[in-house]
Amino acid sequence: MPSPLRVALVGYGLAGKIFHAPLVTATEGLRLTTVVSSDLGKVRADIPDVAVVGDLAAVLRDETIDLVVIATPDHLHAEQAIAALDAGKHVVVDKPFAPTLEQARKMADRAKQRGRTLSIFQNRRWDADFLTIKRVIKAGMLGEIVEFRSHFDRFRPDVGDRWKDKRSGGVWQDLGPHLVDQVLTLFGMPETLYADIGTQKRGARAPDYAHVLLGYGGLRVILHISQLAAANGLRFSVHGTGGSYVKHGLDPQEDQSKSAMLPLDPDWGIDTQPGVLTVANGNGTMIDTLVHNERGNYRAFYDQVRDAITGIGTNPVPPEQALDVMNILEAGLASARDSREVRF
Repeated sequence: MPSPLRVALVGYGLAGKIFHAPLVTATEGLRLTTVVSSDLGKVRADIPDVAVVGDLAAVLRDETIDLVVIATPDHLHAEQAIAALDAGKHVVVDKPFAPTLEQARKMADRAKQRGRTLSIFQNRRWDADFLTIKRVIKAGMLGEIVEFRSHFDRFRPDVGDRWKDKRSGGVWQDLGPHLVDQVLTLFGMPETLYADIGTQKRGARAPDYAHVLLGYGGLRVILHISQLAAANGLRFSVHGTGGSYVKHGLDPQEDQSKSAMLPLDPDWGIDTQPGVLTVANGNGTMIDTLVHNERGNYRAFYDQVRDAITGIGTNPVPPEQALDVMNILEAGLASARDSREVRF
């Protein structure tokens, strides 16, 4: 067997601790050797045998490191990714790709110039419910899709003080990349966009509400994010000429990792809340059928990153796809600011 790719993780907050470290560790052919963090005790409590360094420069000087995973706040992504690419490393960047489309383009250009793999961690392509929706649509169970709704709602009535709560784009920049990426994976770039993005909480420092309409000819896609939705169970509703599919509940992988379950656990990625398929039975009445979920599998992202780096596969989320997401995110902010429809 070839030697595993040596991986350095930059940042050990929520993204680094809950997502990247467990997934890298569970992926055959990858070895997490180094973590960049100022909190040595926190890292060592979880990963006793990893090297902990205080800054990215130490990683860039280490010629044995093949892949750098950037799980830091958004405003550091471009600078850190470009530095890693210039040092000859392959790079994974957590979403959002960058704060601005201009920075994202610079990152993509540098990866091309250096001949290195640059991949963006769009883990929710591998959510249990989204994998199930792809199967339902591909099988033609709904006929021609005419409406697709994707919700990511929560009930957080207090104004937060994290850096995420102060992003200029607010929840649209935080959660929007997930919803947009899933829709582009299904339907490609839209023809039109109209966005309502704003604040509903008193004293909010950044938008906590987003309602975005994407137009694809006769198909309408609605992306909705709220932090003041106490009843927040709806995740997807999809309507077509042949039926409807409705799914409540969120993919379990994030919560499973928070509870210390490991990605190789037999229960990992199993979403026990089925969706409901509703179709006509031919005499005007409707029949509801439970649709059990595909197994969620965030580790598939790193499997494919490994294969792309070693030359036996393709990049699971190349920069070109991430630039499309960034284009939609910036168009949403412009639409909300100017109260206008954006055409692509």
